Amino acid sequence: MATIETIHRITDSHRMEANMPKEKSRTSITSVLTWIDIRFERRRSRRALLEMSDEQLKDIGISRSDAYREANRPMWI
Repeated sequence: MATIETIHRITDSHRMEANMPKEKSRTSITSVLTWIDIRFERRRSRRALLEMSDEQLKDIGISRSDAYREANRPMWI
């Protein structure tokens, strides 16, 4: 009977280890998707600066050249 308990313990630990990478991969995928979503939102915000009038840009303390520079930055920065 001790042998059977040992086998069950090994099987249970393998089952737990088998589940861990799946959880980590889900977390990794979620992290990557979140990162991508944040970058696209940042890109949309930067592009919105180009649609603002000079008066609106002045209100937030940004010049037209600053808006162009910001809008043309790569989305991963």
